[in-house]
Amino acid sequence: MKDLSNYSLLQHNTFGIDAKCRRFLEYASIEEAQQVAAILRESSLPYIIIGGGSNLLLTQDFDGIVVHSAIKDCQRSKVEGQLICGSGEIWDDVVDYAVQHQLYGAENLSLIPGDVGASAVQNIGAYGVEVKDLITEIEAVEIATGDIRIFQNEECEYAYRQSRFKGEWKNQYLITHVTYQMQTVFQPHLDYGNIRAELERKGIVNLSASQLRQVIIDIRNAKLPDPKVMGNAGSFFMNPIVTKEKYEQLAAQYEGMPHYTVDAAHEKIPAGWMIDQCGWKGKSMGRAGVHDKQALVLVNRGGATGKEIVALCEAIQRDVKEKFGIEIHPEVNII
Repeated sequence: MKDLSNYSLLQHNTFGIDAKCRRFLEYASIEEAQQVAAILRESSLPYIIIGGGSNLLLTQDFDGIVVHSAIKDCQRSKVEGQLICGSGEIWDDVVDYAVQHQLYGAENLSLIPGDVGASAVQNIGAYGVEVKDLITEIEAVEIATGDIRIFQNEECEYAYRQSRFKGEWKNQYLITHVTYQMQTVFQPHLDYGNIRAELERKGIVNLSASQLRQVIIDIRNAKLPDPKVMGNAGSFFMNPIVTKEKYEQLAAQYEGMPHYTVDAAHEKIPAGWMIDQCGWKGKSMGRAGVHDKQALVLVNRGGATGKEIVALCEAIQRDVKEKFGIEIHPEVNII
């Protein structure tokens, strides 16, 4: 177990913010997670639990404890198609492992940054697929007791970028392992975004899972900046879900407005499109800016503070609200 004081979180957030925490604890096994839980119970300091830092914006030093999982390993269970993965495993490595072992369903989630544990907290999603449809159970250590708990998918009450781990269970559990149920027959999801157009452009007809994974990677690389080059947290805002009535009102006003049907009564409108319509794509406020290829991505153009990025976020929110009458909310956890 790592137990470090006055620790820089620069390598633990993809925005590239050099904030420090008073104490950093990292567990690499269930037993170490239980030791960390005991420390948290005995300490009077506040604490936060982080993953890979790809969904985190630090606005100041944290005068408390930061907890991180380093539990690795990804292996097949006795149940056909199931993978059991350590919470500290890199999510994209899991997708790669699955495709290489003829396990399907996660291809559209390729190259999403972050760890396995965070995937279960955040309900990550992309290109019409959400990880909630793959998760069967989650193993965690309860901080209050040190007991090992097993949660079934339905207990977590997953919704769009939401789970009980982000709500009522926040900071109550240290996730140790996540079990995913993959498909053993390849059934690609292609009707979202520009996947089909990219397949046609590449001349791919008899699509394989590895080809779909590479297409998703290529699409993401084409529109998302590398955090190692330009600090960012991927999609900064959640796509708002509005009533059918609200969508029809806006569609009559903005011809060709993109949308995705959620159910009979609701539509999802891409936040990036609205931000672009407000003229923010490629623009900057000081050292914080909006990516020139994807308006959903806020970037650190060099030396930006977390507070500067928050100021940019709030300016964008105001403009979208004024123009469309819709509130957009950060997907990123702001500390």
